[in-house]
Amino acid sequence: MTQLHDLRLRLLVQQESERIAGNSPAELDLSVVQARSLCWLALLAEAHEDQATDAERRGDVEQAMGWFADAMRLQDAIQVVSSIEIPLPIAAGTLEAEYEDDDGLLAA
Repeated sequence: MTQLHDLRLRLLVQQESERIAGNSPAELDLSVVQARSLCWLALLAEAHEDQATDAERRGDVEQAMGWFADAMRLQDAIQVVSSIEIPLPIAAGTLEAEYEDDDGLLAA
């Protein structure tokens, strides 16, 4: 059952990465990538916490501690990804306009 779940997850991640890579850079919205990453990380953290609880119920303390440690590492990753500030596309265009000189070129 765990192998099936792992394979399914790998397939979904592969499909998503191929879809993102297939977009041209102009179409790549980093805020969407960040949101999707956060969703996946949250689902993985929840699954690891469930596995830890399951292992604890079975009396496998070592396995429970491993799953719990993995869940905590995922929570740390969620915090890191959440803290990345990605400018919204509209705000980025406004910011460029502030730095343009009279000729329409970006000033240094």
